[in-house]
Amino acid sequence: MDHIRAHVLICAGTGCVSSGAKKVEAAFREQLAQKGLDKEIKVVETGCHGFCEMGPLVIVYPEGVFYVRVQEEDVKDIVETHLFKGRIVERLLYKEPMTLEKVPNYSDISFYKKQMRMVLANCGHINPEIIEEYVAEGGYAALGKVLTEMTPESVVDEVKKSGLRGRGGGGFPTGMKWGFTRNAQGTKKYVVCNADEGDPGAFMDRSVLEGDPHRVIEGMAVCGYAIGADEGYIYVRAEYPLAIKRLKVAIQQAEEMGLLGDNIFGSGFNFHIKIKEGAGAFVCGEETALLQSIEGKRGMPRSRPPFPAISGLWGKPTNINNVETFANIPQIINKGGDWYASIGTEKSKGTKVFALTGRINHTGLAEVPMGITMREIIYDIGGGIQNGKKFKAVQIGGPSGGCLPEEMLDLSVDYDSLIQAGAMMGSGGLVVMDETTCMVDVAKFFLNFTQSESCGKCTPCREGTKRMLEILTRITEGQGQEGDIEKLEKLAKNIKATALCGLGQTAPNPVLSTLRYFRHEYEAHIKEKRCPAGACAKLAAYNITEACKGCGLCKKVCPVEAISGEVKGLHVIDQAVCIKCGACMAKCPFKAITKG
Repeated sequence: MDHIRAHVLICAGTGCVSSGAKKVEAAFREQLAQKGLDKEIKVVETGCHGFCEMGPLVIVYPEGVFYVRVQEEDVKDIVETHLFKGRIVERLLYKEPMTLEKVPNYSDISFYKKQMRMVLANCGHINPEIIEEYVAEGGYAALGKVLTEMTPESVVDEVKKSGLRGRGGGGFPTGMKWGFTRNAQGTKKYVVCNADEGDPGAFMDRSVLEGDPHRVIEGMAVCGYAIGADEGYIYVRAEYPLAIKRLKVAIQQAEEMGLLGDNIFGSGFNFHIKIKEGAGAFVCGEETALLQSIEGKRGMPRSRPPFPAISGLWGKPTNINNVETFANIPQIINKGGDWYASIGTEKSKGTKVFALTGRINHTGLAEVPMGITMREIIYDIGGGIQNGKKFKAVQIGGPSGGCLPEEMLDLSVDYDSLIQAGAMMGSGGLVVMDETTCMVDVAKFFLNFTQSESCGKCTPCREGTKRMLEILTRITEGQGQEGDIEKLEKLAKNIKATALCGLGQTAPNPVLSTLRYFRHEYEAHIKEKRCPAGACAKLAAYNITEACKGCGLCKKVCPVEAISGEVKGLHVIDQAVCIKCGACMAKCPFKAITKG
């Protein structure tokens, strides 16, 4: 048997793969073979580490040295300098954005220090396509425990005791939902995993499925035993090919080892899982529309009741949870509901995975305990705002969520606090914005998304969001009128009160939250025909400052001849002629043109 003295872990999540991780892996295998080290150093392909912008990522164990943005040409240096001679390749180490200090060890990087990686514990540390690696980390022990030591009722009670709430958006108590489905009449029941992750900037579920698919499968199987179901579906969008590939591999391996299928652990319990690929409709994230899609119908919501727990897939009692919710189940069973309930706040237990995107130094996935503040997430984990800009707002909860201003940075991140603030947890998208962001434009962006994705079944969502989008578009183009704000508020409240499904009911949230905290920006657009952030092109005014050297380059590129001035003299822009294309500003070598 070969003696392995070191492991080289290479992130093979979608982000790192798109940055060249496969080439890096191939280069490592080639270089190690050339040096005769391939028998003593093992190359391991893992899932996502979460630090996506720094990929491709390479970690060398046992030291735990963390290399970032590794390219194919860097591999030879790592092999020769680190693995052969024992010296760290310092140029590939991570640098803290504020101090520029090089941090060699994975555990010392600020991005990970305040995280509590429970759902993501295995992501980046095991090969997701080798079931033995999951088992070595305690995998399928929870399933074995419930099948040999627990009754279905006691499993439901343990999940209730944990206080786990659904991580897909609404935050409904998971144990209560399982109890409803267990007590529903019927011999045929289903477990459905909602992996139809459609929020802009969200990739939490994808990363879990790519990095630790067995955890989700195990959670579904435990649920199946608890509610009396023998069949499950994972509804995953087809745009996630790597997640689908790894799910298929994981399901096949679990079946081969007798951890899925018939008579699992000799208990008489049968459970089979199928994958249903979705076509990418945002509305299919709504549970009743998702069920319609699995049945082969057009994905459109239906009115409730009856709820899926009573009449779901093909009219049978069905329990639906999202990826992250199921991924929490094995640890709750293994360590107990009381242990899980000790983490977080009184009404929001455990951890939450967030996808950090936008104008933030550290983009990626962060798993944090409930109750942490927004400031800690953005500054301590996210590394603060890019390019030294000032923080302006954070959009949390995706298109169904809301925008929170600077004064809310010390808000506790939990279900109830976010709802009171006019936002919501959602699935965990977190988009950071700086001073150059126009909040009216942000509201228009999210409303444009939800309007485009509306299934069209109900009039409030189909027509109401369209009218709201028309008003927002007029405002950002300088055509806003007195009374537009009041119209937006009235439309928003009517849509929230009358739309058929949760997606329609929450579609106005970005508008309502920006009106609540940034009303002055709407007023500036309407009354002064001015965008305070200078982001709305049709309201922008380009001006040439005293820094102008009179080179004439701006004059040459202006498509409408709005710029005049002599060579070596101060140039001027005729605002009545200017079409606000920005070509002059892009061309000026002296940064003498401002936009405001």
